[in-house]
Amino acid sequence: MDNPLLASSRRPAQLEAFGRLLDVLDRLRQECPWDRKQTLESLRHLTIEETYELSDAILRHDLPDLKKELGDVLLHLVFYARIAAEQGAFDIADALNAQCEKLIYRHPHIYGDVRADDEAAVKRNWEQLKLKEKGNSGGVLGGVPTSLPALVKAMRIQEKARGAGFDWEDPAQVWRKVQEELAEFGTEYDHGQPPADAAQATRAAQEFGDLLFSLVNFARFAGINPEEALERTNRKFIARFQHLEAAVAHDGQSMGNLPLAQLDVYWNAAKAAGL
Repeated sequence: MDNPLLASSRRPAQLEAFGRLLDVLDRLRQECPWDRKQTLESLRHLTIEETYELSDAILRHDLPDLKKELGDVLLHLVFYARIAAEQGAFDIADALNAQCEKLIYRHPHIYGDVRADDEAAVKRNWEQLKLKEKGNSGGVLGGVPTSLPALVKAMRIQEKARGAGFDWEDPAQVWRKVQEELAEFGTEYDHGQPPADAAQATRAAQEFGDLLFSLVNFARFAGINPEEALERTNRKFIARFQHLEAAVAHDGQSMGNLPLAQLDVYWNAAKAAGL
């Protein structure tokens, strides 16, 4: 291989490093008061935080920080396995072997005689095999975690429905659905006017949810990850707003005292600066 980090000769060093992590955690679990105190439940919120930090590093394409955050997440994974081993449930080897078996089972086009000539076929096989594993418990959508953020959950729902053969045929159909949902939302929101009563407000909120769901669907057909796209827009807005704040303060002004038209001038300057 051209990349020395991918060469099979690195495997002994990789295994040694993983074993070192296990050894370090073993000692911390025995000798450190904080590490001894941790449970599956106490680590959970910390793991979620570490996962978001890993996600941030990916979006920033900060590889040095990615290395650090991967290490943090790996620590949590082996920590959970260590606690489970103490309870006599399983250890890290059991978890890793189970994952290997699952990967082999769900890739019959690699380890078996099933044909999958493109990514879509691979995904369909994957979802069908997952459903078979679960014995159809909860149906096709039963495996979607209830605690997922709504935007991510919409993506997973649509992916699983597609894997079961329930999907639009082409992007044009999805785009027409977006326009249909936008019109329905506009009707309930009275084309820009606030809802007249609580019932209309409820209907408007429902239509807005339908609109978002259809936009996520179109993003899927367009090859766009809506979660990542929205986060990049969030970051862009923050950068421009902070530039606006700094520019207003530099000019001795207060944002609260400036009309929107003047704030737009500062905003456009931030855009022109490449933010």
